[in-house]
Amino acid sequence: MQRLTRVLTRRLAGHPERGAAAVVLSLLMIPMIGFAAIAVDVGSLYAERARLQVAADAAALAVAQDCARGACGNMVATAAAMVAANDGSATAAPPVLSSSPLSVTVHGSTPVEHWFAPVIGFDSTAVAASATVAWGAPGAGTAVLPLTFSYCSWAKQVGGLASTTPQTVYFTKTDGTGCTGPSGNAVPGGFAYLETDPGKCRATSARNGRSMSSTGNSVPSECSSADFSAWLDKVVLLPLYDDVGATGSNAWYHVYGYAAFKLTGYHLGSSRYRTSPAPCSGNDRCVAGYFVRYVDLSEAFTYTSDGPALGASVLRLVR
Repeated sequence: MQRLTRVLTRRLAGHPERGAAAVVLSLLMIPMIGFAAIAVDVGSLYAERARLQVAADAAALAVAQDCARGACGNMVATAAAMVAANDGSATAAPPVLSSSPLSVTVHGSTPVEHWFAPVIGFDSTAVAASATVAWGAPGAGTAVLPLTFSYCSWAKQVGGLASTTPQTVYFTKTDGTGCTGPSGNAVPGGFAYLETDPGKCRATSARNGRSMSSTGNSVPSECSSADFSAWLDKVVLLPLYDDVGATGSNAWYHVYGYAAFKLTGYHLGSSRYRTSPAPCSGNDRCVAGYFVRYVDLSEAFTYTSDGPALGASVLRLVR
C-alpha cells in the first residue's frame, strides 16, 4: 500500500488536483479491500456452511438408520465417513445419542481460509453445523394398500423378522390361527380391506385410532391390479389391529401399530389380483412376502415414541 501511494504521488506531483485524488484513492484502498473481503470471503463462508450442513444431515441420517435397525454400530466411524464424503475438509465430533425421544445429533466443523480478509487481520474462520435426527415407530400415515391384519395373526404367522422364507399371511376368514374365533371374520362383513381415501387405492390411519372396514370379499373398487403389482418386491407399511367392533359398513378396526412387509405375491380372488405361482388358492385370500426391519424416510408417516416395536421405524430430520 505504501509503494502504491509513493508511485501515485510521484506521477501526479505536477498536478495538485490529481495528487489529492491519488491520496484519497490510496486512503480508500483499505476499506475497498474490506468490502471485497465481505463480498468474497463472507460468500465463501456461507457456501461452506451449506456444504457442511448437508454433510451433517447425511451423517445424522446414516447413524440414525443404523440405530433404528437395531444396531448403532461404530457411530464415530459412520459419522466421520459421511461428513468426509460430503465435505472433504470437515471433521465430525462423536455423535450424541438421546433416549427421549430417540435421536442422534452430529456436529461437523471445518476451518475456512480467507482470500482478502487477511489484509484486515482475519486469516480464517471456523465453520460449524449440526443435525439431529429422531426416530420411532410409525404413529400415523397413509398405507399404499388398503389392507389390515390382526396383530394376533401377525405374531403367530411371522416366525421372526429374520426369516428368509416367504410368509403367507391369510386374510381373516381363512387365517387358520384361531385369532378370529369360530366365525372366521373378525367382524361380520369384514375381510381385511379398509375404507380407502377418496378416489385412491390407499388408506390413512393412526395408531390407537379406528380404521373403517370396506365390506365384502372383493378388492375395493378404487383399486386396480396395477396398484398391487406396482408394489411387488417392495416394502409396504401395513396397519395391524388388536380390537374390532360393529358390523358391515360400520365395522371398525383399532390400529395397534404398523409392520413392514416386502410383498412378493398375492391371491385376492379375481384372476386380475393373483400372482403366479399363487401363494394360496380357492376361496382363500392372502398375501405373501417377508416381514422385515425397515426404516421409512418418506413423508407418508409420522413417528411416535410409544408405538410397539414391530420392525418398522420412521426417521425425521428435526435439527
